[in-house]
Amino acid sequence: MIVIPGPASQALGQEIARLAKLQVAPIETKHFPDGESRIRFTKNVENEDVIIVQTTSPPQNENLLQLFLMADNAKDLKAKSITAVIPYFAYARQDQRFRYGETFSVKTIVDLLAKCGVNQIITVNSHNPKILSTLSVPIQDLSAVNLLASYFKRQGFDGALSLSLGKKAVAMAAEADKVLQGGYDYISTRRDRVTGKVTLEEKTLPAKNRDVVIFDDIISSGGTMIKAVELVKLQDARRVYAACVHPLLIGDAREKILRSGADGIVGTNCVSSPVSIVSVAPLIAEALSRGT
Repeated sequence: MIVIPGPASQALGQEIARLAKLQVAPIETKHFPDGESRIRFTKNVENEDVIIVQTTSPPQNENLLQLFLMADNAKDLKAKSITAVIPYFAYARQDQRFRYGETFSVKTIVDLLAKCGVNQIITVNSHNPKILSTLSVPIQDLSAVNLLASYFKRQGFDGALSLSLGKKAVAMAAEADKVLQGGYDYISTRRDRVTGKVTLEEKTLPAKNRDVVIFDDIISSGGTMIKAVELVKLQDARRVYAACVHPLLIGDAREKILRSGADGIVGTNCVSSPVSIVSVAPLIAEALSRGT
């Protein structure tokens, strides 16, 4: 097995290969003046089990296209099998047709990867794992919540209250509570399917004089997390942290969350950002080792 770290996941790909004790096959990349990507493999991949590591966080369209190019290249060069490790899976939130005529985007992305020769996909905390299991390529969805919770435990948050954003995500808080052991609950949310606007419903939480960690899969614009932090602070929580697997943090989202009263934000390196403190490399390396 050989690991090919893509342009968007160079450091993570190298770390995964080191932990899994696999060979690294570096690539050459450049951008043409018009913005198009050029990618060249530097090692022979014929009859090799190839693992391409490429996150698809913003600029997601460019990162996805590079992933398609690398996968199709490995197929043309007669790789034995192709595994796409996609820590952040772009378009996964568009996991159904919410309104008539909308595109089923995640299905389209997976179908394109299949056409490019991908045999299996490994991702981390996808928005809707149940949908992924119905698509054209086998997908293994890993959870980094234990890694995030373990980080907070090492920082002295043992016994903190674990919260999720929305009842559907309460399993995330329950998973974190297995580590922090301070109880768990959810912040009640409601999303308008047309506007996408999220509102929080009034709910009393067991947060008074407690350390609280609010877990989410993705923080993008930060609007929902800001409201959640404000709600918990109004209920007299002591320290409040935002934790997420995919810290997209578009624009000034980080600053706004901190201004809302959060004591800090912690994310993983599924997405490169100033708060990407927790590495998912051990999680992915273990999954790859189980598959060998």
